[in-house]
Amino acid sequence: MQRNTAAHIDLGAIRANYAYACTLVPDGKILPVIKADAYGHGLVPVAQALEEQVPAFAVATVEEAVELRKALIGVDLLVLEGATTRAATERAGRHGLVLMVHAESQVDMLHGSGASAWVKVDTGMHRLGIDPETLGDVIERLQAGDVEVHAICTHLACADEPDNDFTRVQLERFSKCTAGYDLPLSIANSAGILAWPESRADWNRPGIMLFGASPFASEVEATRELRPAMRFASEIIAVRELEAGRSVGYGRRWTAERPSIIATIAAGYADGYPRHAGNGTPVLVGDQVAPLVGAVSMDMITVDLTDHPGASIGDPVELWGPTIPVNDVAAHSDTIGYQLLTGVTPRVPRIYHN
Repeated sequence: MQRNTAAHIDLGAIRANYAYACTLVPDGKILPVIKADAYGHGLVPVAQALEEQVPAFAVATVEEAVELRKALIGVDLLVLEGATTRAATERAGRHGLVLMVHAESQVDMLHGSGASAWVKVDTGMHRLGIDPETLGDVIERLQAGDVEVHAICTHLACADEPDNDFTRVQLERFSKCTAGYDLPLSIANSAGILAWPESRADWNRPGIMLFGASPFASEVEATRELRPAMRFASEIIAVRELEAGRSVGYGRRWTAERPSIIATIAAGYADGYPRHAGNGTPVLVGDQVAPLVGAVSMDMITVDLTDHPGASIGDPVELWGPTIPVNDVAAHSDTIGYQLLTGVTPRVPRIYHN
């Protein structure tokens, strides 16, 4: 019997979300960030779906970029983590990649490699980025070694909190340190594009919004236009009646307070469904929302269909997607939608729809 658990990927939704980002920044370029296997949606299929629309792609690693080159993706590819060895830098050069320079130790490695560069400035994230005071020296050293510098960028630490003034602090720091340079600038991630118009610049780097998920914990008007691109789907494989007082699953984490109807669904943490999803996490069974009950198992979950009788084996289930936002499942699991999307495991087939 075929296991009908799959991640259905709506490539049309991804293209629509990209086009929406373009409308929000009509005077800037939109650089899709498709790292981490395109946030779990499939690196090469997503790149192929978007290539005709985009000026470039961003990925995290040289390996991801080389995979795209091997798939004949011809646009510029920015490697956000850059390269930390001469061998990786030379490999990037052979494939015509653009490397992020976020540490002074990377500068000399680029000389003669054939790779070009972006320069990242640390304005308060304190993760990657050079000190703003050294920006001029870094750019001069790169250019002296015939390395083409494409842009200067920074990364926002709190843009997903629309009321957090630290974003304005970072914007001021970036504006101050880049004044006088005749180079394109890049600041905005998805949250910046959606909620911080002042962060929109020459290059803008949407990630999570391309896949139709909001970067915010609270409601933000601009996210209503986003279309979820992944529908994580399965089906009912068993239905049973349970007497009051009976429990369900490992650890007896849920006990029926009334005669109940329990459906078992073929998806678990080995597929990427969150192990810590709590009782009450929404699951769409057919066209009705039902609560998860009991512990998530490796291959299965259970839901309470007592208030929705009539379900039967083979009925379709949406774990997240257009009806059940991935962020709602994440909120019930003490995590974020990013982790759920990128955590769908390789045993789950990706089925692409245009």
